[in-house]
Amino acid sequence: MAQPTSIYEQEHEDFRAMARTFMEKEVAPHMEQWEKDGQVSRELWLKAGEQGLLCFDVPEEFGGMGVDDFRYNAIVSEELSRVGASGPGFPVHTDIIVPYITSLGTEEQKQRWLPGLVSGELISAIAMTEPGAGSDLQGVKTSAVDKGDHYVLNGSKTFISNGIMSDVVIVVCRTDPDAGHMGISLLVVERGMAGFERGRNLDKMGLKAQDTAELSFDNVEVPKANLLGKEGEGFIYLMQNLPQERISIGVQAVAAIEHVLDLCLGYAKEREAFGKPIGKFQHNRFVLAEMATEAYVARTFINDCVLKLNAGQADPSLASMAKWWTTELQAKVVDAGVQLHGGYGYMTEYPISRAYTDSRISRIYGGTTEIQKEIIGRSLGF
Repeated sequence: MAQPTSIYEQEHEDFRAMARTFMEKEVAPHMEQWEKDGQVSRELWLKAGEQGLLCFDVPEEFGGMGVDDFRYNAIVSEELSRVGASGPGFPVHTDIIVPYITSLGTEEQKQRWLPGLVSGELISAIAMTEPGAGSDLQGVKTSAVDKGDHYVLNGSKTFISNGIMSDVVIVVCRTDPDAGHMGISLLVVERGMAGFERGRNLDKMGLKAQDTAELSFDNVEVPKANLLGKEGEGFIYLMQNLPQERISIGVQAVAAIEHVLDLCLGYAKEREAFGKPIGKFQHNRFVLAEMATEAYVARTFINDCVLKLNAGQADPSLASMAKWWTTELQAKVVDAGVQLHGGYGYMTEYPISRAYTDSRISRIYGGTTEIQKEIIGRSLGF
């Protein structure tokens, strides 16, 4: 089968071989237990850190590889998808959260947090969504009142990935109630701070092994030393970092599409009906032909996005295109995959079933499809 032109060099493929071995040995055998537990083990995070699978762009002085090349991030997402693992929150940690600290943190903050984030001793989360504010970040109600040498933080967040296990949480909050989007700041809340509580580990349709929590802040005293960047510029920082987050989600979606295609090809060759493999029937061949074509186009597109991200050329519009189109395609492909599997596709012990329930959230988190289209539409002059 034809393959898109690779964007990876030999050092990337060497890294992939190591990552693949790790996923097959340390992740795949434990997925069923983690789904029952509602989270992965902390030991997995430590092993991932030890293998150099976290936070590649963190400078060497803070324990990282100091390699600012998103292709490494993409490989981790691809190899997680290859074994059908949605539990380990490595991409959220590496692609989305830690870059805020790397780019905005003071020298003291970097020394305090980055080594542990690289090693897996510290797990990160970012708390944006609230019960009453999802895609509309300007609707954030969580407040932080300046008390001189500290802020007093009050509010609640929901749907927070890595929320149960997190040790370091970047909280999007309002430091000035009258300043609109210029009143939003980023505060780092640490495990053990008085008044910082975790609610239940949310019972989701899919991503069963990915801990997703409600967080509450009741008069939490956050030192001024935990303000990330400048007060009142949090919204700007969020907008600057969202393109990488959305391309990261696109990378995961394309990897999931390829995983589903592999599952379907294997099943179509093994499963027989009316005395022959179901892949021999014209309709099924056509379905698989469509999947293969869509996977090829999606891979070519997301590879271009990754290269543009590396070159600093991925603007918000491109990132939104990547996010909505790949995740909508993921939903289409996985739905066709379930149909191809027939009744077995509805059984939770079949990987295609997990791929189906895991995929649904991808059109919602990181900004819904509708939000992405709005961003693109505005860029067109409307």
